[in-house]
Order: sequence, then structure tokens, then C-alpha cells
Amino acid sequence: MGYVWVEARLINPINGAELKTRALVDTGATYTVIPWSIYEKLNLMIVGKKTVETGKGPEELDESFLVIEIKGKKAVTQVLISRDLKDVLVGVLTLEALGLAVDPTTGELKESRILLL
Repeated sequence: MGYVWVEARLINPINGAELKTRALVDTGATYTVIPWSIYEKLNLMIVGKKTVETGKGPEELDESFLVIEIKGKKAVTQVLISRDLKDVLVGVLTLEALGLAVDPTTGELKESRILLL
């Protein structure tokens, strides 16, 4: 299917700082991950740490939260902060919170149902 890139707006819900960026949608990733530089620009609050499996093995990343807007839909989402990544990586938890899914026939995002049960 190839890569799915989207335009995203990232907002710090505490101080209102925001930026627009291209983001790579990764349906194999659980969490959304942002580069350290974006964490600094938005002046986000670190609220904890998560140990995650990466291609390089286990890694402990700082954890924060922000508001993300993609295709006119907004959600508060948990994010992990990476010193290695250069691009924003949108994970499946964020996609589900936004009510979006990757359409495998077109390689684009489409609306999906948000399930509670």
C-alpha cells in the first residue's frame, strides 16, 4: 500500500502553542510519536515514561499529551517523545480517537466508527 502521509495540526492544550506538520500514519504503531524538537517547540509537559519495542529493541520514551487535528477532526491524544525520529508518527490509538482508519484500497484516511463496546 505504501506510505500514508497526512497534514496534522498539533496543539498544546495547556498553553495553546501549535504547529502544522506532515505526519506518517503507521497502523502497526500503537502510540503516536513526536520528535524531541516538536516537544520543545510546543513546550509540552512530560507526564511519565513508557517502555516500547522498536526496531532497535526496547526503548524508554518520555510520555506527554496534546490535541491533534487531522482531516478536520480533533482529539486529545497521548504521545511519546523520541530523540531519534525526525517525523511525526501517528499510531492506531490516535486514529481510533479521531474516528479515522486507513482505507487499504486507496491508501488514504477515511472516517470510521468509534466503538465503545
